[in-house]
Amino acid sequence: MSIAQQRVAEFVAAHDLEAPVAARLLDLAAEVGELAKEALKGTAYGRADFTPTAGWESELGDCYFALLCLAHSTGVDLERALAGVLTKYTTRLAATDEPGSGQ
Repeated sequence: MSIAQQRVAEFVAAHDLEAPVAARLLDLAAEVGELAKEALKGTAYGRADFTPTAGWESELGDCYFALLCLAHSTGVDLERALAGVLTKYTTRLAATDEPGSGQ
């Protein structure tokens, strides 16, 4: 487990912030929505190239926190999951020059 994931797990336990998995997933979706709103602001709603807003870093942090909470709630080690995904993409890129599954 990553240091960040362990820190978040300890924070959640220390502050009695445990929540059901469904609530964690909905929180992550809500935080990604707030990040998307910052992206819209950072592009003048699509009229300009992206420039990070004052809230961009904070919203990314909120998304990261929510993802780490979700991983903790479901027993997923994100370091191990990332290693698996990088292996999967490396294999796909070697075979097809595309990272996607094509499905």
